[in-house]
Amino acid sequence: MADPATYRPRAGEIPTSPGVYRFRDPHGRVIYVGKAKNLRQRLSSYFQDVANLHHRTQRMVTTAASVEWTVVGTEVEALALEYSWIKEYDPRFNVKYRDDKSYPYLAVTMGEEIPRAQVMRGTKRRGTRYFGPYGHAWAIRETLDLLLRVFPVRTCSSGVYRRAQQSGRPCLLGYIDKCSAPCVGRISPEDHRDLARDLCDFMAGDTGRFVRRLEKEMARAAQDLEYEQAARLRDDLAALRRVTEKNAVVLSDATDADVFALVGDELEAAVQVFHVRGGRIRGQRGWVVEKVEDVTDGELVEHLLQQVYGVVDDVRDRDLEPEQARAATRDAVPREVLVPVLPPDLDEVTTWLSGLRGAKVDVRVPQRGDKRELAATVRTNAEQALALHRTRRAGDLTTRSQALAELQDALGLDEAPLRIECYDVSHTQGSYQSASMVVFEDGLPRKSEYRTFSVRGPSGDGAADDTAAMHEVISRRFKRYLADRHASGEADGSGPVGAETDPEERRRFAYPPNLVVVDGGPPQVAAAARALEELGVTDVALCGLAKRLEEVWVPGDDYPVILERASQGLYLLQRVRDEAHRFAIAQHRKRRSKGMVSSVLDEVPGLGPARQQALLDAFGSVKRLRAATVEQVAEVKGMGPATARAVVEALAGGAADATPPSAAESPDAAPVS
Repeated sequence: MADPATYRPRAGEIPTSPGVYRFRDPHGRVIYVGKAKNLRQRLSSYFQDVANLHHRTQRMVTTAASVEWTVVGTEVEALALEYSWIKEYDPRFNVKYRDDKSYPYLAVTMGEEIPRAQVMRGTKRRGTRYFGPYGHAWAIRETLDLLLRVFPVRTCSSGVYRRAQQSGRPCLLGYIDKCSAPCVGRISPEDHRDLARDLCDFMAGDTGRFVRRLEKEMARAAQDLEYEQAARLRDDLAALRRVTEKNAVVLSDATDADVFALVGDELEAAVQVFHVRGGRIRGQRGWVVEKVEDVTDGELVEHLLQQVYGVVDDVRDRDLEPEQARAATRDAVPREVLVPVLPPDLDEVTTWLSGLRGAKVDVRVPQRGDKRELAATVRTNAEQALALHRTRRAGDLTTRSQALAELQDALGLDEAPLRIECYDVSHTQGSYQSASMVVFEDGLPRKSEYRTFSVRGPSGDGAADDTAAMHEVISRRFKRYLADRHASGEADGSGPVGAETDPEERRRFAYPPNLVVVDGGPPQVAAAARALEELGVTDVALCGLAKRLEEVWVPGDDYPVILERASQGLYLLQRVRDEAHRFAIAQHRKRRSKGMVSSVLDEVPGLGPARQQALLDAFGSVKRLRAATVEQVAEVKGMGPATARAVVEALAGGAADATPPSAAESPDAAPVS
């Protein structure tokens, strides 16, 4: 634990302007990001007597080794920069809102030439308009199925669309009039885009315009004695009304608002939001947050608004037309944001949200009437969500802390192993040797830092056995750690961010673990220990977990450490080991599958995928290509005489179409995509 006085900047060095500050640990990793109206006043509060600080703040300032700051022009800029840095650095001591599930949206890909309507989850993409979130994917599909009667936009994948173009025949939806079939030219791309715009407008709440239009068309068709057309329009009108009725009217004044509720205690909180558009609930979303920093409810609300609406600024729809982009932004940021507690920097938050929307946004606490009743309903949902979370994860915070404490005690460590890395090796009778590195921080998996290795061995065709493979993997990982640390240096100073090389430019291997776990017994542990000793790494603990009796082996001990079967520490080690095993097998299978379909053409220097495909298109198969002459190969578009000669020579020497890949796919560990 560091003494905050060792890195405390002099008061005169800190400006009194608004800005954003970052605390870093001894390895240069950002562990906390905050904003301040007055940097000097805010930072000084962290360097008072540690005993007077909140216990969460105590833990943060004693973990940190340096502090730096960036001055901005206004408090609104500080708000936006704080959100941006929290998202970029994922600091462990900042509050993180985690969705209690992955919510599906109805998405319309307006950025494509032929827009497509589909169900989407996860990160929002540029050029796509989103509606929701919905509680269930089937609810979106049911809604979309009804809307396709009136707005028959494309819903097929790119592959299905291309096949329909090539064959000149639409898919089933085209035959039953639930797709306008732009793939075969039944409708022009411009008219299809107009259909997609109308669908977006309807989902955004402009329902009355389309209902009135269909009513007029139906009446006109009936007057013209076109009864079949009138009947079809009647069914279309009924479909629109059914979609509209699916979302009950909750507010009579066509309100556009997001209604938030917050329920929690000192350790965690549950958040719910109802998205109300046109007086109707269009979607619902929830989060559960662990209070890893000392914050009030108002500050939690401010962080929540940053997360919910900050993504609007991240995915500016440059691929959309200006009018469509403004409409998408208005969908995301409503006129009213109803919160349980006002954020402390209300003016700055309101200014920021108004800038995102392009119009005034009102942030307030509902006091009376229908909006207060709706806020009470949202709060009830938050209470139920928190109760369910506690039921599912009863004692989770306590058990994680207990597990880390048990490992610290059992292995004789100076401090709890907050970062654990585990390694495993997978292969099939020595071929396609692959290894995995998984990372757990604070007892939870950190999948963004998982890594995979292709084991080379001294001759390039793989290691002799599992112990040699483990020695190679540990050596490569910690060679990278030492090289990255040497190249970028340690973050040992304080002051403005420009005063040092930004450690975020370093690779993630620059962060060492507190504990290395290997999957195996004494032989694997000895191999890993030998690798660490050869590199001079002495500040990393090491152990192995043997599968047979779940024994914990440490270097140099003749007998294992036996943890109780019901021990939380053993359970954590098992989770880490099993995750490393799963990840290693996945990488091994990926390499093996790739090897099964690799072609002899892969071995021809300078022959990439595009020219390989051109050759196969021209000759039909590798067998026919093998019978071709240099002159015939050279006639293929993109092929020169030298490359054609290399292809013929490679095929002449190949005994089969498929060959195993090189054992060394990459000199370094590859991050997971």
